[in-house]
Amino acid sequence: MTYKPFVIDGQDRPGRWTVLCDHASNEVPDFVNGGSLGVADEDMARHIAYDPGAEGVSRALAEALDGPAILSRFSRLVIDPNRGEEDPTLIMQLYDGTIIPGNRGISDLDADERLRRCHRPYHEAVARLAAARDAPVLVSVHSYTPQLRGRPPRPWQIGVLYSTDTRLAHPLLARLRAEPDLSVGDNQPYTGHLPGDTIARHAIAHGRPNVLIELRNDLIATEVQQRAWAARLAPILTETLAGASL
Repeated sequence: MTYKPFVIDGQDRPGRWTVLCDHASNEVPDFVNGGSLGVADEDMARHIAYDPGAEGVSRALAEALDGPAILSRFSRLVIDPNRGEEDPTLIMQLYDGTIIPGNRGISDLDADERLRRCHRPYHEAVARLAAARDAPVLVSVHSYTPQLRGRPPRPWQIGVLYSTDTRLAHPLLARLRAEPDLSVGDNQPYTGHLPGDTIARHAIAHGRPNVLIELRNDLIATEVQQRAWAARLAPILTETLAGASL
């Protein structure tokens, strides 16, 4: 069976929203070192290999928004789809204290194979999916660990990330901060600006409304939690988009 580096849920749903999940999977394809990067199973289950819980939220959110979701099927340690091709962190050799043996001294030939078989097909699929609908709106779903090793705890439950286009992000940030039980990060725990990343490539470059949402992964560990967050976010996103007149 031919390896496919992405999966699409609800491709024929008619809504404007397209949900992106760059780090849905911790899978290492067989063509990459026989399916192993030499990383312990417990580390492959951590945030360094994928975004725990983001896949479930993305699927449920896309369904609630009546739009499609596209999800990667390869670990960010194989190659990071949320990086431009020239980004030095495209293939990580060290992440949050864990050495990635299968990436040490990677040859140009092997790096190019990962680009050809994982990174580029995923982005080509995102481009087709967005172009196939009228006035698309892109929301990218990620998750983050409550605390990096040796770093302070991260207090936010949810973060709103953005770059140069704040048309949707700023009103969404304000709307979420009006929720009395939420601690909301403004471009936290990361900045939303990475040249050549998914949002830059498929939203900002085309003038499409967009936002990136980060959820703390201990809050979306179960299917029940994932569906609850999706059910909560869907009407907030819909209301915010309508209010922004985009």
